[in-house]
Amino acid sequence: MPLLRDWELNLDVDLVLRGQGADPAVIRARRPALAAAAEQALHEGLPLLDPSVAYAVYPAEGLRHERLSLQDDRHLAGPLIAQHLGAAEEVVIIVCTIGDQLEQRVTDVMPSDPVRALALDGFGSAAAEALAAAACSRFEQEAAIRGLQTTIPLNPGMVGWPVAQGQQQIFSLVDAQQAGVTLTGGGMMIPRKSISLVLGLGKDVRAQRKPCDFCNLRQTCRYQEHNA
Repeated sequence: MPLLRDWELNLDVDLVLRGQGADPAVIRARRPALAAAAEQALHEGLPLLDPSVAYAVYPAEGLRHERLSLQDDRHLAGPLIAQHLGAAEEVVIIVCTIGDQLEQRVTDVMPSDPVRALALDGFGSAAAEALAAAACSRFEQEAAIRGLQTTIPLNPGMVGWPVAQGQQQIFSLVDAQQAGVTLTGGGMMIPRKSISLVLGLGKDVRAQRKPCDFCNLRQTCRYQEHNA
């Protein structure tokens, strides 16, 4: 199965702060030391990134009772799958990771400098999100060349696709280990700064609404406008 490694991620201090769950404008005004730590994390973290994307493409063979049949007797299932992938002609299964070097640096730094460690962790979250966005953009552009539309990215944990169910399905469909990603029994990916997702492709699929509309945190999240 293919592995993509040629990634250039556009990251900045604001993204690092958002990766920590903070509002950049508020932090710059009230906690300039934290903004400085985020800038340091940006410079320290970039050389530690090892971005990789493992993926697999399957022709879709039809939806029945919330179960999408794929080629080679494979499948995806769940209410979210039925809602978005019923018209898909193909499905792209994707696992993205930034590797484990940054995670190890966070572990090493935490005992002596927790502020720096948390900034590095926020940088890692921002980098993983940027990689997933870049991967989606690449597949969307390739689909457009073929005259195909794409769905929104579907992640395990979105409403209608529980984490345990979704992760098991994804990891049965793509060789994530070639990117260095494994799955625990509880559905957690190792390295932690990894993201799994599914895209549907087809002439009649539509990017209905936006991913935030299907997130379990949609009622309380402060960053929906930014993430959209």
